[in-house]
Parts: sequence; structure tokens; C-alpha cells
Amino acid sequence: MNPELTRWTGPEGLPRFDRISDTDFAPAFDRELAAAEAAMEAISANPAPATFQNTVAAMETADEGLNRVLSIFYTLASVDSNPARQALQRDFAPRLAEYGSRTGMDPRLYARVKAVAEDAATLAPQDRRITELALRDLTRAGAGLTGQARARMTEIRSRMAVLTTQFAQNVLADERDYVLPVADDRLGGLPDWLIASMRAAAKERGLDGQIVTLNRSLIVPFLEHAEDRALREVAFRAWTARGTGEGAGGADTDNLPLVEEILALRHERAQLLGFADFATYKLAPEMAGSPDRVEDLLMQVWTPATRRAAEDEERLTALARKDGVNGALQPWDWRFYAERLRQDTHRVDPAAVKPYLTLDAMLGAVFDVAHRLFGLEFQPVEAPLWSPDVRAWKVTRKGRLMAIFLGDFYARPTKRSGAWCSSLQVQHRIGAGQRAIVVNVCNFTPPERPGEPAFLSWDDAHTLFHEFGHATHHILSEVTWPSISGTSVAQDFVELPSQLYEHWLEQPQVLDAHARHYRSGAPVPADLRDRMIAAGLADAGFSTTEYLESALVDLAFHRGAPPADAMDRQATILRDLDAPSAIPMRHATPHFGHVFAGDSYASGYYSYMWSEVMDADAFAAFQETGDIFDPATARRLEQTILSRGGSAPADELWLAFRDRMPGVDALLKGRGLA
Repeated sequence: MNPELTRWTGPEGLPRFDRISDTDFAPAFDRELAAAEAAMEAISANPAPATFQNTVAAMETADEGLNRVLSIFYTLASVDSNPARQALQRDFAPRLAEYGSRTGMDPRLYARVKAVAEDAATLAPQDRRITELALRDLTRAGAGLTGQARARMTEIRSRMAVLTTQFAQNVLADERDYVLPVADDRLGGLPDWLIASMRAAAKERGLDGQIVTLNRSLIVPFLEHAEDRALREVAFRAWTARGTGEGAGGADTDNLPLVEEILALRHERAQLLGFADFATYKLAPEMAGSPDRVEDLLMQVWTPATRRAAEDEERLTALARKDGVNGALQPWDWRFYAERLRQDTHRVDPAAVKPYLTLDAMLGAVFDVAHRLFGLEFQPVEAPLWSPDVRAWKVTRKGRLMAIFLGDFYARPTKRSGAWCSSLQVQHRIGAGQRAIVVNVCNFTPPERPGEPAFLSWDDAHTLFHEFGHATHHILSEVTWPSISGTSVAQDFVELPSQLYEHWLEQPQVLDAHARHYRSGAPVPADLRDRMIAAGLADAGFSTTEYLESALVDLAFHRGAPPADAMDRQATILRDLDAPSAIPMRHATPHFGHVFAGDSYASGYYSYMWSEVMDADAFAAFQETGDIFDPATARRLEQTILSRGGSAPADELWLAFRDRMPGVDALLKGRGLA
């Protein structure tokens, strides 16, 4: 086995990616899976009476080697997929599910953890917390099941691993394989920077001219600026065809049969555990607690959002009429006329904004905010990573190592779409302890030529701040046990730090310091800055409605009996909501990776808005002091939330910071919907 997979010898303790090949993963996986199974078996079969140390604490490190191998593998599989890695994913998924079933449903382990939990009151707070969570997880995994129910649960877990892996690979294939050539005579309305990005995308694929791909940083501005309505429709239909069987992969990448089987298996799993449906099962340990509370929150926002969207649709339709567009406004029209209205109202030309929003400038802003709030300092690190584009920083505070931060910012055909934060290792204090190695992944359009800067849109800049907000959760983590480190919190609490961090991007003092012209170094003009911030709220009815549609469909899919026809059920849900036909779901079912490429956000896509209720109120805590960098408030945020991980229930952490639960008023005001 290649020792580089478990004993990382690169700079600052990073893996040596240049010494790892795809052929290394299978033997490493076999060995470390066997080691993890042996370690868990030793815990379960231990003849000594169960104690915290020989049971719960031992579980924390039982699969450490396996986790190190998989953290490298799944990072590479998501940022640089290839056929070999996809085949390994398909092989690993059912075997990991089988391992999870054996350990998660082991009645001996369940009995031992239960025995420790009975005396949990005598334990230290974090020890008690991981004991409670271990018992909860075993119970929810089915460790208390017997006979036929137990066997069926094992089958479900194994099959789900296969289905969710295939779902993600199908979407990636449709995104990777689609290109739309755009002839020179059909470039009307497209700004120079976008045409340059389209040419760079063509060059990357060995093509001439310019193309549109399904990379969000390319297709969204194309839909906003392309005057050729027919071409907008073609691009939009391709974007929404991912996973439908009508995408680039055809029937081979049809996700609808997978979706229906996933929903049926989730429902069966929940009922085996005594829950009415999957939504009830999934939400029981979250802050929301129940589907009814989630629906109540979403509907409180739905009414003002759709009211604003209807008002905007009238204005956009009037603009379309002037262009001779008859009939109803179509989904491929909305962004185009919304952008025109935004420019007419706020006079914000993206071409005028982008020179001030380079990736390096915005990274400088991200790091400066982290320094002013939390005293963090960032030093570049030269290390052999998976791509020359990936960058690394050593994060310190007063000379103490806090974390290693990696940024993989540019789109590649082999990279999964979207943006996310993950970790190669999490912070903990076991033994000598370790600090986090945290990874932010984005899909920004790379520079057209080497040596030139990468230009971000306003949305891209928000994404950069958002993902680094997640990173702060890892960087500032100060807990004993890996299972409660960093972002290991309730699903509807995990987006609080990320969405809260976005607020600092919109502050004039941050933009004045960092949004500087890439050539002259001049700060963004105050008038342009203010118009840019105001323009960010210009289409709030649309953005809120498309998000809520996805969240409400996700919730409805998992309440009650599973649908026999997912697309018919989706249509019924949207019709019952009286959803605007010109505003489709942000993530339609066939490519809804949050929900169907894994269980994390299943029945939990609402969590972005649940967290937004809190992030709006949390930023208000800074504003109330008169200083958005107020040291006392920042220190309290770190001590009560960011450093605590999952060491206490989410509502306790929130109340320790803010003393009260928030309402939706701050959210509506922040979105301009009040």
C-alpha cells in the first residue's frame, strides 16, 4: 500500500498528491477498511464492562486510517473526476454501506454504548455529548432492529449507496459532455469579458470559437446578456435537462428511475425505525424538529417572495413586449430582462464592476475580514496538490497554527458543479491533536490567458465569502473529539457561519479597501459600489422564489407516501403552490444533487433559509454595537458557536450567542422583501 495515503509527508502535513496514483486507492481502501472493521469488532467484542474510554472514545479513532484514505479519494473524485475514479466510487459505495450497516447496526456495540449512556451524567460535557450522539446515531441506524427488519435495513443502506453515487455521476456526465457553440454573428449583447470566458472554455476543450457550457459561472451570465432569444432557450433547456434522460448523456444518464427508488427506500427506512415518513425521521434531531415547523417558516417567506416576483414579472413582461416578444414571459427570458431592468434601475454594468472584483482582490477581502474579526493570518504554502491551480495557505493566530486552507477556485470539465467546503482532516485533541486541513471548492471562470487575473461576478464574490464562512467553522474549532469538530452540527445550523460571513462582503469599508481596479489600483467608486450593493437585491423575488420551490418540493417528496412518478408529483406540488411558471425550481428533481446525491440535505434543503433567519439576526448583533468588527461580539461568536462544533445542541449554542431565538423579520428586510 502506498504509505502516502495515510502518512502525509507534504509541506505542513499535507498529502503528497504528486506521489499518489489512482491504482493506489483500491489496495489502500481494502487494507484500511479491514483495519477499521477489526477495530470496531474489538470494541464490540470486548469482554470487559463498557466504559467511556473502551467504547465511545475508542470508536472515535477506530476508522482514522480509512478516513484519511477516503478524504483524499473523495476530494479527487469531486474536483477531478475520471473513469477510473468513477469506477472506484461505484465499487467503494456498497462496501462502505455494508461496513456502516455492520457497525451502525451491531447490537453488541449498541448495548455497550447504551450502558455508557446510562452513566453519562458523570462524564465531562464533551464526553457526555459524544456518548449521547453515538447512542442516537446507532438507534437511528437501526441497531435496535431485529430479524427481518434488520436484514432489510442492511439491504436498503447498500442499495442507497449505489443509487446516490450513480445519481451524482449522471449529473456530472451531462454537465461535462455538453457544449453549445455560439457563432460570431450570434454574440449580440454579450460583454467582452463573457465572450473571452466562452473562448477560454472552447480552448480548454480543444475547440475553436466560443462555447457555452453548463458551468454556472458561464451559463448564468449568458442567459443574462444574450440577445439571441432562440439561443437562450437552447442553453436553458440544456441546463435544465441534466439528469432527465434528455441531457448530453441521453438515456444512460436518466436519473428519474433512481430518484423514485431513492424516495421509496427512504420512506421504507423511516418506517422500519418507527417514523411516519422520512421527513419526520430526518428532522427529529435538527433545530427545526418537525416538518410542520419547516413548512411554516418557508410559507412565511413564500407569500412576500411571490408577491414581489409577480410585481417584477409585470415589469419584465413590459420590457419583453418592447422587443416584440408576445405571450407569457418564459424562464429563458427572466434573467435577460431582469438584468436589463437592473441596469436601467441601478445603472450597474457588469463589465464596469468586474475589473474591481478579481479573485485575488476578493481573497484579500476574505482574509482581511477573518483577520479583523478573529485575528487570523494567512501565509502562502508551496505544495504539490491535485492541480497547479489549487492554492494553499497556512493559517495562524499569534504564531499558533490554526489550520491549513486550500482553495480550488476554477471550473474544469472534470469537476463537479457548484461550490462546497470539505476537509482533508478535522481538528481534534486526541493524543497530540491535529488542526484542520480545510478545502474550499468553487467553479469560477479561469483567466483567459496565463498571468491575467480571474474576474468574479458579484454572485461569485458572495460564493467565495460563503464557502470561507464554512471554513472558519473548521479553522476556529476547539473540541476534543473528531465526531463533533468543525461543521459536525445540525444540518439546519451548518449554514449559519457561511451565510453570516457573506454580510461583510456588502460593507462599504470592506469594498473600499479591497475592490480595487486590477490595473490602476483605484478603489471602486463609491457611487458604483452603492449601486452594486443595491443591485444585489434587485431580483430578490426571483431568487427567493426559485429557492423556496426547491425547498418545498424536497420537503413534500419526503412527507407521506413516496411518489410513483416524481416529475408528476413535482408538477402537482408547484401547481398547488401556484408557483410562477416563469420561475422554475433552482434545482429540479433530476439534478437536485443536494437531495439525491446523498442524504445530507434530503428533506433538509430548507436549512439554508432556517440558517438565514439566524445569520440576519447574528449580523444585527454586530450592527447594534456600531462596529461591524466589534471585538467583543466577534469573540462571543467564536466562543459560543465557531469554536464549539457540535459539542452542544444547536439551539443551546445559538442562545449562548444571542440570548433569544430570531424571527423572519430580519431575513425579509435583508432580502428586500419586508
